[in-house]
Amino acid sequence: MKATVRKQRCAIYTRKSSEEGLEQEFNSLHAQREACEAFVASQRSEGWVPVRDQYDDGGLSGGTLERPGLQRLMEDIEDGLVDVVVVYKIDRLSRSLADFAKLVEVFDRHEVTFVSVTQAFNTTTSMGRLTLNILLSFAQFEREVTAERIRDKVAASRKKGMWMGGVPPYGYRVENRKLIIKEADAANVRWIFDRFIEIGSGTELACELAARGIQTSRGNRIDKKYLYRLLNNRAYIGEAVHKGDSYPGEHDGIIDRTVWDKVHAILTESPRKRAARTRADTPALLKGLLYGPDGAAFSPTHTRKKGKLYRYYVSQTVLKHGAGSCPVGRVPAGEIETAVIDQLRAVFRQPEIVAGTWKAARAQDGEITEADARDALTRLDPLWDELFPAEQARIATLLVERIDIGTDGLNVRLRMDGLTGLAREMMADLGTAA
Repeated sequence: MKATVRKQRCAIYTRKSSEEGLEQEFNSLHAQREACEAFVASQRSEGWVPVRDQYDDGGLSGGTLERPGLQRLMEDIEDGLVDVVVVYKIDRLSRSLADFAKLVEVFDRHEVTFVSVTQAFNTTTSMGRLTLNILLSFAQFEREVTAERIRDKVAASRKKGMWMGGVPPYGYRVENRKLIIKEADAANVRWIFDRFIEIGSGTELACELAARGIQTSRGNRIDKKYLYRLLNNRAYIGEAVHKGDSYPGEHDGIIDRTVWDKVHAILTESPRKRAARTRADTPALLKGLLYGPDGAAFSPTHTRKKGKLYRYYVSQTVLKHGAGSCPVGRVPAGEIETAVIDQLRAVFRQPEIVAGTWKAARAQDGEITEADARDALTRLDPLWDELFPAEQARIATLLVERIDIGTDGLNVRLRMDGLTGLAREMMADLGTAA
């Protein structure tokens, strides 16, 4: 009995580099096809049959894979419609070893074999597969050598201070492969470095940048992470960096070495120490208590001008989405803190507050009289200005549950239990509390 022969669907691919002669009745593409059809017919006993579709590319170079006929062939292979690809010569399929390797990878993935009828190249045989592996090894070698040449060229160029591509640092633009200073953005870079020397806090500086509406070249918010990358970018002192080593750059620096050294003297200090010093220098009485009309919390920030400190509270909405995103984006800290303290002092003098405080305190200690509660609250009023900022902030957190700020004023929500606790503290030992 005869063994069953598996059917092999053969796709013939032809290509001609130039358009010359394509108008002739019998041209190079026809000659290639005839030779391939004759080879497929000779393998009929092996089950080879040609597919009906023709894959021809006339007037197209073999140095690229962007060819309509080849693209249709690859689509049919992906769809499982082809078993064998037949060409007149290997270079008809591709002149690039790297591209040829890519095509063979697709062939292997779909178990498609490849035949060149004039070069005895047939991957259906063991010798053909050996030849293919040798070709692919040279293709891999070519790719690795090319990559090494590119890396060596980049390294040599960087050592000469040349710009080798990528997103240019904030404050620069690229012209003829060279960094050129953008003066408008460069002024912001100088301000960022100078301001960081003044306050020493990346968090506070990021808040100020958001409040000022200063953004990256692409219009994104400058957050703390971006800020620290900027402060550590040696391009700003006219240097080029490659794998951790810096070299004199071809471009001009934006920051002088003295400013750079001052900034990095601060950056080498522990972030915790810098944060603690910042909080000590800029006490925030209402931190965690203040909320805007959209419900977003306000964060404390500050700035210095000509040696004078200016403190503010800034909406988180503004920090995230920029100026104008909140009707009350930023408020002066001194003004709003004074307004809240004045309300608290007025509360201490209100008879109904005194009575409520006494009743709450009496529930815990029956010997406390209303006169004791009134005396404790009234004694706190003149003492307030003598308290340390940290103690003032503690008392504010104890007394105030929440402060809502709107375009028409403030709404202070008190903690009655906090007021009672404070009164009992004052009655126990006013001096110790202070």
